[in-house]
Amino acid sequence: MCGINAIFAYRSDAPPVDRDELIASRECMRLRGPDASDAWISSDGRAGLGHRRLAIIDLSPGGAQPMQRGELTIVFNGEIYNYQELRAGLEARGRVFTSHSDTEVLLALYDEKREAMLNELRGMFAIALWDGRERRMLLARDPYGIKPLYYANDGGTIRIASQVKALTGGGRVSRQFDPAAAAGFFLRGTVPEPFTMYRAIRALPAGCFSYVDANGMRDPSRYFSIAATLRDAVESRAHFTEEQRREAVHDAVLESVRYHLVADVPVGAFLSAGIDSTAVVALARESGATDLQTLTLRFSEYRGRDNDEAPLAELVAKQYGVRHAIRELTIDEFRAELPHVFAAMDQPSVDGLNSYFISKAAHDFGLKVAMSGTGGDELFGGYTSFRDIPRWMPVTQPLARVPGLGNAVYRLNTALAKRSRHISPKMGEILRYGSSYAGAYLVKRGRFLASELPALLGPDIADEGLKRLDLLGLIEQTITPDPGNPFARVAALESSLYLRNQLLRDMDWASMAHSLEVRVPLVDAHLLRKLAPVLVSRRERGKQLLAAAPRPPLPAAVRERRKTGFTLPIKEWLKQEGNTEFGKRGWARKVYSVMFAGSMGYW
Repeated sequence: MCGINAIFAYRSDAPPVDRDELIASRECMRLRGPDASDAWISSDGRAGLGHRRLAIIDLSPGGAQPMQRGELTIVFNGEIYNYQELRAGLEARGRVFTSHSDTEVLLALYDEKREAMLNELRGMFAIALWDGRERRMLLARDPYGIKPLYYANDGGTIRIASQVKALTGGGRVSRQFDPAAAAGFFLRGTVPEPFTMYRAIRALPAGCFSYVDANGMRDPSRYFSIAATLRDAVESRAHFTEEQRREAVHDAVLESVRYHLVADVPVGAFLSAGIDSTAVVALARESGATDLQTLTLRFSEYRGRDNDEAPLAELVAKQYGVRHAIRELTIDEFRAELPHVFAAMDQPSVDGLNSYFISKAAHDFGLKVAMSGTGGDELFGGYTSFRDIPRWMPVTQPLARVPGLGNAVYRLNTALAKRSRHISPKMGEILRYGSSYAGAYLVKRGRFLASELPALLGPDIADEGLKRLDLLGLIEQTITPDPGNPFARVAALESSLYLRNQLLRDMDWASMAHSLEVRVPLVDAHLLRKLAPVLVSRRERGKQLLAAAPRPPLPAAVRERRKTGFTLPIKEWLKQEGNTEFGKRGWARKVYSVMFAGSMGYW
């Protein structure tokens, strides 16, 4: 796990790579890789690569980056979990290796297969690879977008980095604010890809690659699609007994967890009282992990309540025989750490605080790698969206077609919501957007309404931001091609939007702030391919299949526990601070504004 950056002056009249800029950008990511750093610039000065290293696989200098073999030079952020199998195949074909790193395997694979290698990789990755023979640079990102990759292209030079702040930190990228970022943040609680806070910076889409050559950056090409994978599973019309489903889930998730344990340093795990993280820990023990350190956050405000995860997590740790630690987080520590949180937050987000503090606890225990149960709800249908949206559609689709009805209901609901805190303003939007899954998802997962943005941002910024963002169009892209049935559509929406833009992105910046690599065994393209036919053909949601996967199954207390989510007691802390503005949306406006301003550097 690392921080990477690159500069390629692809036009002949563009200035050559400035080494000071390359290093300044790289050093903005020091916490992503505190173990080592280096930089490489091509002999003609047109291409440069920078790297900050967090050593996980092959801790020797042989695994250092940028890594060069002949005319190929690479910087790579992430892990390739099946690198040993890929290496064995390459050696059988006559390849010779001088290190034990997965990075060298990537160079050899590219030399043989170019971008076709991407479908063979099992892992999380962001890659910048300079091909001196072809005079071009390959950019690539893993199927789910676990690892970020951002770029700024001024028409003559392209700059690439693992963080938005690293691109602006080099001093040559415009910081002009993008209203689409503000609109997306208040509508969704995060900035939707490919947008960032700045007009000049974009994210390479997940599951895509692009080449940059003398003609500039090509449009990204997709090599993996969640929607298409789910569609193929639906169209396969496979049939399974419940016993076959349980076996398939057990075998596939166990295999994924086993791959995610590959490391040359100890691997720990976050442990809540939920099914996802508990299943990961149980299967890690079943796969043979004998020295697993697990961690749970606790809050005194939650003691004795359903959302106090510590007692049940401790029970699980004892059942599976793992070393366990409970870290209590107080309001004083939270308050003192908040400026550091905003300094680490690469883009505005209303989430990520939980990930930040559990990652801090893992770092304090000396861990460099920890596994998380993130992604279980998206894969197995654990959110209420899997129930609600398919139930809405038979009603909202025909009603949405009645001329004027949606606007009339919106006006009525808005008037009623002003009189009663018990009426959600969102419900007035359901007929305006409920003619499609994308629209229903926008309402279900929305934070603020589009009509509220002028009051929050000002009318000009709100209007431009909404037009540039085209949020409904972005959502529609995630279910194109049509995944084929209600479960598959919601799974694609949640995986491509909430998981990617919120959970995975927040996990990245929050964990990297503490030089911690977080692995997500339930977010894996190979796992999705294996389980999609099993899950899309089942009438019920599948979280209990995951709960039954370990042998023995998870404790009944975990399987039957009401879902509470992993949250910090923000409301309770704000009350302790004397905040009395707790109208239905008043306090939320305040918190969102602070989050946005803090991460923008105005804190």
